[in-house]
Amino acid sequence: MSLNTEKWIARLKLAMVPAGMGSGLWPIELLIIAYAMLTLGFAIPVWQKMADPWELVSHRAFIFAAMFLMWGLYRLWPTRLMAFVRISTQMSMLNLWYPETYAFSSIRGNFDHVFARWDAVLFGCQPSLEFSRLCPWGWFSEAVNMGYFSYYPMILFVMIFFAFCRYEKYERASFVVMCSFFIFYMIYIFLPVAGPQFYFPAVGVGQIEAGCFPALGTYFATHTDILVAPGYSDGFFYGLVRWAQDSGEFPTAAFPSSHIGVSLILLYLVFAQSRRFFCLLMPFVVLLSLATVYIQAHYLVDAIAGVVFSVLIFYLSGWFYDIFFGGRSIPVE
Repeated sequence: MSLNTEKWIARLKLAMVPAGMGSGLWPIELLIIAYAMLTLGFAIPVWQKMADPWELVSHRAFIFAAMFLMWGLYRLWPTRLMAFVRISTQMSMLNLWYPETYAFSSIRGNFDHVFARWDAVLFGCQPSLEFSRLCPWGWFSEAVNMGYFSYYPMILFVMIFFAFCRYEKYERASFVVMCSFFIFYMIYIFLPVAGPQFYFPAVGVGQIEAGCFPALGTYFATHTDILVAPGYSDGFFYGLVRWAQDSGEFPTAAFPSSHIGVSLILLYLVFAQSRRFFCLLMPFVVLLSLATVYIQAHYLVDAIAGVVFSVLIFYLSGWFYDIFFGGRSIPVE
């Protein structure tokens, strides 16, 4: 039996040992409860303006029910594998938290006219229009779409890496990722920017290229038409990205780019733990970053801001964990 095989068998056995993470609620769960209550508080002053405010309540009821179900199951089977399932269940609920940013931002005045103008002033064009024209090749389209679609698989693989290869760092790493998402979502709630794929078809591409950037107010509260992304439309990854956008994309969350921000935060987490894994992830992060502008999901200023905010949010999320939970002791292998 090879050394690598023995190593992985040993790690699989470790997945069945006691997790040692405590019998109460964990930091990531306390974070979720805090975010849920805080954002529900945001809804109270604008309750009558929201399309379906009671959906926020039902989301929280479902998320809390899942949380306490996982807590109960963990009490029955307190292994490292169950700890991974418990944390992963809550991270999978991001597909409920993300649409709420649209529920909030759609009732506020939209700022796409500001960010589209910034792109025009800073770069002399609309990079999200020109990028695909400069790189029309099918192979390039497929490469960047592959990078864009790798976003959630990257999060999953990084969490698997920490859960089964760097267990003593797993609780903090999962908290930092979840907290980073919530900080981005807080920005989106109060800074409504839909992105080129929604703003351009609303105004008209011809108008945009002519330098006309009208303010649309709350237009996106009732209009969610999305621009067909450029690229190789017969491509496999193009189709996957298109399917994902049709299934769950909303005119929200453009500035700053959380795709870029969170992907870089994953790299920051991995860098100190495994240079090999870091190098494996890097090409996907580069392709994803290019894709955000290429498929017209973001303005270039969104992408640049995603890089800047990734550093600030990474350290802020880590600081939150260290201040409130830094004294917790997670068993090492």
